Amino acid sequence: MLMDPSRHGRIDRSIAAADEIELLQAKLPGTGLTDSEPLSFEPKELRRKRLERVRDMMRDKDYAACILFDPNNQRYATGSRNMFGYFLRNSTRYIYVPVEGPVILFEYPQSAHVSASLETIDETRDSRIVWSSVRGADDDTGGLFAREIADLLRTHTSGGKRVGLDRCYLNLARSLESLGLTAVDCQQDLLRARAVKLPEEIACLKLSMINSEAAVYELQQAIRPGITEQELFARMYGAVIAHGGEMIETRLLSSGPRTNPWFNEAGSKRLRAGELVALDTDTIGNFGYYSDFSRTFFCGPGKPTGAQKSLYAMAYDQVQHNMSILKPGMTCREVAEQAWSIPDRYFEQRYTSVMHGCGLHGENPFIAHAADFDRFGADGMIGPGMVLCVESYIGEVNGAEGVKLEEEVRVTESGIERISTYPFDDQLLPREV
Repeated sequence: MLMDPSRHGRIDRSIAAADEIELLQAKLPGTGLTDSEPLSFEPKELRRKRLERVRDMMRDKDYAACILFDPNNQRYATGSRNMFGYFLRNSTRYIYVPVEGPVILFEYPQSAHVSASLETIDETRDSRIVWSSVRGADDDTGGLFAREIADLLRTHTSGGKRVGLDRCYLNLARSLESLGLTAVDCQQDLLRARAVKLPEEIACLKLSMINSEAAVYELQQAIRPGITEQELFARMYGAVIAHGGEMIETRLLSSGPRTNPWFNEAGSKRLRAGELVALDTDTIGNFGYYSDFSRTFFCGPGKPTGAQKSLYAMAYDQVQHNMSILKPGMTCREVAEQAWSIPDRYFEQRYTSVMHGCGLHGENPFIAHAADFDRFGADGMIGPGMVLCVESYIGEVNGAEGVKLEEEVRVTESGIERISTYPFDDQLLPREV
C-alpha cells in the first residue's frame, strides 16, 4: 500500500518516469553524442567542466599527468565509456591526461569509434597492455607502456616527472619509475576533486533517481506471497535498464528472516504474507550517475506487527534526524557526534556509515559512526554541492527481521534538498509523519 503522495512524496514522479526520460531524450540536438552524457542540457559543457576540475587538481598537486584506469574516473574526465563492467575488473584500458596538452585514449582494439565524437579525446591509440596478462607478457608490455608515457611527457610537458595513477598493475608503476618518473597514487585526489557536484551533475543525479524510483515502483507493485526475491530483483533491474540506466552494483534485496542481518543478497526464497521486504538500489543509472536509496515494504495480505512497526519507526527517525542536522560548514566528525543515538540492543548491527557521498558511485566523504570514527572515519568538511546518502539499518542480533531505509540529499547553502522522494509505506509507520 502506498502512502498518500500529498503527504509523503510524489509517487506520480515515479509512475511518469519513463515519459519524462523520453521527453528529455527527444531534446537531443544533432548526432554523435555518447549515451554516457546527459541529454537534457549541453553535454560538452559538462565534459569541459569536469576535465577542467581534474586539471585544476593536477596543478594543485603538481602532477605532470594522470593515467586513468578506473572507468569511473575515465568517464568523469572525458565522458568516455566502453565495456564499463569489463574494465571494472580488467584495468587495461587507460586515458593519458596531461596537465596541458592532448588527452590520449589507449583503447581496446577495434573499438575506438565508440568515443570518436568526444571533443575531450584528442587522440586514440591501441592499449599496450590489453591482452598482456593473458599471454604472459606483462614484463614486456610494461616497458612499452612506460616508454610511451615518458615520450609523451617529454613532448608535451615542461619536464614534470610526477605521474598520477588511479589504479594499475604493480609492474606498470615500476616500469615508469625505472625511467626516472615518479608514480603516485592519485585516486584520493580525484575523489576529493569530484566530491562537490557541478550543477549539470546534480541534474544527472536527479534524472537517475527518477529512473530508480520508477524501477522500485514496479518492484513494489509485484510484491506478493509466492514471488521469489530474485524475481523481484529482476523486475527492478529490468526497469532500470529499460529507462536508460546501466547496472546495479549489488543484489541487496531480502525478505523475512533474511532481512536480519543486513547484506543478504537476493535469492530463491519465496515471500510469505506478513513478511518485510527490504532493498537498496545501488544503481549506476542514467549517464553513469549513481542512485542510492533504500526502502522496506510489507508483504500483505494482513497487517504489520507491532514489532515490525517499531523497527520501521526507529529507522525512519534515524534517517530524518540525521538529515535534519546536515548543514554546510559542519565537519564529518561533528555530523557523527550529532547523529541519531542508536539504542543499545540495535547498535551491534548498525549500518557501516552514518552517511556517504554519492556521484558516479558511492564516493567521498564516508562519515562513520562516532564510536567508529577514529578507526574508519576521515576528517573533512561538508560543503554546498555535495550529495550524500543518509543510511539506516535497524535490527538486533538474532532478531526476526530488520529494516533498511536510506535517502539521497544535496547539501545547499542553507541545509539540504532531497533528491530521493519515494514514499514510505504508511502500513509500517505507527503515526502520522
